[in-house]
Amino acid sequence: MTENPTTAAILDRHIVIDPDICHGQPHLAGHRIRVQDIAVWHERLGMGVVEICADYGLSLAEVYAALTYYFDYKDEIDRDIAADQTYFEAFKQNNPSLLQEKLKTLRGR
Repeated sequence: MTENPTTAAILDRHIVIDPDICHGQPHLAGHRIRVQDIAVWHERLGMGVVEICADYGLSLAEVYAALTYYFDYKDEIDRDIAADQTYFEAFKQNNPSLLQEKLKTLRGR
């Protein structure tokens, strides 16, 4: 399937990859919101497109461009999401919440 040049131009306008922003991950132009963030919000947390737009001050075109990019590169972006989750879990293990520790102390556990 050949790519429609008009579609490519629209995605190029909304989705950028800059090694100095978001660690080189695809993100929305003019924002530090990664494509994978929008994918997680929509696909895993069940947020609607309009809700994402309202919560993060984005246009419908930006959110749909991010979702289009996500589905075009789904395997790669899903690997990035899994890597972030693994990093987060390891960080939580090595850096317990001070609030949770204080609550345990107050509860006598």
